[in-house]
Amino acid sequence: MTDNTEKVDLLSMTPDEVAEFLSSLGEPKYRAKQIFGWMHRGEDFDGMTNISKKLRETLKEKAVVNIPTVEEKLVSKIDGTIKYLFGLSDGNVIESVFMRYKHGNTICISSEVGCPMGCKFCASTIGGLVRRLAPSELLGQVIAAEKDTGERISNIVMMGIGEPLDNYDNTVKFLRLVGDPDGLNIGSRHISVSTCGLVDKIDELSKLDLGITLSISLHAADDETRSSIMPVNKRWGVSELLDACRRYFAATGRRISFEYTLISGKNDSPEDARHLASALKHGLYRKSESFPIHVNLIPVNEVAETGFKRSGADAVKRFADELGRQGINATVRRRLGSDINASCGQLRRNKMLADGSLGGIQETLV
Repeated sequence: MTDNTEKVDLLSMTPDEVAEFLSSLGEPKYRAKQIFGWMHRGEDFDGMTNISKKLRETLKEKAVVNIPTVEEKLVSKIDGTIKYLFGLSDGNVIESVFMRYKHGNTICISSEVGCPMGCKFCASTIGGLVRRLAPSELLGQVIAAEKDTGERISNIVMMGIGEPLDNYDNTVKFLRLVGDPDGLNIGSRHISVSTCGLVDKIDELSKLDLGITLSISLHAADDETRSSIMPVNKRWGVSELLDACRRYFAATGRRISFEYTLISGKNDSPEDARHLASALKHGLYRKSESFPIHVNLIPVNEVAETGFKRSGADAVKRFADELGRQGINATVRRRLGSDINASCGQLRRNKMLADGSLGGIQETLV
C-alpha cells in the first residue's frame, strides 16, 4: 500500500490538464503530450526517457501514475480468457476480465470497489460500496491488462464490479481519456457502458456526444419481480426506465442492448418471455420511430449467498425461442472462462472471505 494522498493523480488528467500542471512547475507545456503518451503505455516516470532526469525526479516528488498491480491472475485452459484481481494503491482490490474474440480483444472493467445497488443475484454488491474509482483506476485496468498480455485491447465493456453511472463524472472522464489519439485511442463505438437503470444519469448521458453503446440490465419485465431482485426499480420502475431508453435513442441514434439474467423459477418461463417482449414493444415503439431491440440472455452465475440457481439449457432455449416468436431478437451470451469462474465479483468475494473482510460501507441507492 502506497501513501499518495499528497500527490497529483496524473493519469486522471487530460493532455490540457497535464500541460497546466507542468506549467505550474515551470516546465514547457509541450512535454504534456510526451508524458501523456508514456503514461498510457504503462510507463513509470523512470521509463520516460525523452524527458530530462530533473523533470522525472520532480514528477516522482509531485505526482503519481497509479497503474493497478496484478494480485491474482487466472487463465482459462478452454479459451484463454484471463481474470485479473487488481490491487489498488489503498489496498482495495477490483476485478477485470480479458477476453479474446475473432474481432479483437475485449476487457470488462470495474467502475467501483464494491457496489451500492444491491441486486440480489450479484456477487459484486455483497458488502456494499467501499468507494468509487478514479478515472486513472478505470484507465489503469486497461493499461495493466495490455502490459501484462502484450496485446492490444480494442473493445471495452463497463460491466464489472460497480454501477458506472453511480460513478458518473469519473466514468465520463474515463471515456474521453481512453479515446484520446495520444493515448490508448479506443473509439467510443467500441465501448459499452452497462447500467441497472439510473434514469437521471441516462438522461444526462444522452446529452453528451460520446457515441458509446448503452446496455440496460433489465432482468425482469414487471415491477414486482424486478423490484424483488433489483432495489433500483423501487425508485425508477420499468416503464420509466424504458421511457429513458427511448429518449436516449432519439437523442443519440445509438443502439441499446438489454441484458436479461435468467434465474431458475424466478424469471425464466415462456410467460416471462412474453411479458418481456410486450414490455419492450409497448415501452419503446412509437408509430413514427424505429427502435432496434436486442436482448442478451445470461444464465445467472450461482453465488452461495443468493441461493439463486442457473436456468437449465432447455429453459434458456424455450425462453429465447419464445422471444423470437414474439419478434424480439435475442442472443444467449457465450460463456467465456467457465473453468476459472470468470463472472463478475466472485474473485474479489473469495479474497474478502479469506481475509475476513467481507463488509464495507452499506451504501444503497434506495
